[in-house]
Amino acid sequence: MIIDDHTLIRETWRSLLSTEENLEIVAECGDGQLAIELARNTRPNIVLLDINMAPMNGMEVLKMIRKLSPASKIIIVSMHAEPAYVKKLLRLGAKGYVTKTSPRLEMLEAIREVNKGNIYVCQEAKKNLSDQTVEDKESGLNSLSERQMQVLSLLRTGGSSKEIAAELGISIRTIEVHRHDILKKMKLKTTIALIQYVNSLAVEL
Repeated sequence: MIIDDHTLIRETWRSLLSTEENLEIVAECGDGQLAIELARNTRPNIVLLDINMAPMNGMEVLKMIRKLSPASKIIIVSMHAEPAYVKKLLRLGAKGYVTKTSPRLEMLEAIREVNKGNIYVCQEAKKNLSDQTVEDKESGLNSLSERQMQVLSLLRTGGSSKEIAAELGISIRTIEVHRHDILKKMKLKTTIALIQYVNSLAVEL
């Protein structure tokens, strides 16, 4: 099923997909409310959904289709590739995300992967997500205090909280607080992940 409020784009998608074996377009429209009704009636396996529509935007359409046709797997097709945008739509239940600049083969790959039950994010959006993750961690490292850098350095050499506390002359409880705060700033969940990340940077602490 194709949902986009621009006729030319719907026609382009239809032309792109109609030549593929095992793909059948069961419905298409440019109106969010009608799209919800069509999805409920036709129960498509895959929905290609433009997110920038009016008066009902794509996010609302996504929520309603998931409610009324829960077996339908929705692939977002958007002009945007910003990480926050991608993450929000995947959290809302989208199974795929491609941009309107994605090549034809990537669209077809997205349909195949999502139909198999996988999550698919196009290369452009995936790169932005990866770049943001690196930037978040780098900014987290730069935000550590001098004491936290000392704790991190000793953690990196395998020191326990007890050993680090003795080395720095402070309490074990204080070391535990520092460890928690370091992980929070670095957006990491475990000390192992923290050490692996710092080692990958090959920096002196």
